[in-house]
Amino acid sequence: MLPQWQLNRFLYFLVGEPWAWVGKREWSDQQWQDYVSSKNLRTFLALHEGNIAGYYELHREDETHAVEIEYFGLTTPFIGRGLGAALLTDALERAWAWDARRVWVHTCTQDHPAALKNYAARGMTIYDREIS
Repeated sequence: MLPQWQLNRFLYFLVGEPWAWVGKREWSDQQWQDYVSSKNLRTFLALHEGNIAGYYELHREDETHAVEIEYFGLTTPFIGRGLGAALLTDALERAWAWDARRVWVHTCTQDHPAALKNYAARGMTIYDREIS
């Protein structure tokens, strides 16, 4: 399979814009290529009637068998329509199926107000909190 780094970059901006995702905004094409070509990254796209409804990325650490839901989100027109629960369920199922011993996600106060509730409803628990 050939990684299509342009798609990951597009999805990062499309989904992340309303939530002020800034960490990769200034990345060069080469940085995107390197990131997406990792054998430890998998990208999943959610489509609804031919429209991009959202996406998520899973990143696996070989040594620990931990899988992080690196990015996860819906596009603006699909927020509040109940799709987040189904997308997160799919992300968790695929993460565990990837020989994971631990599945985790990092969130912050800029995330959607229902994010923590969605994570908890899928069986995730708060592991750590940082206040800055």
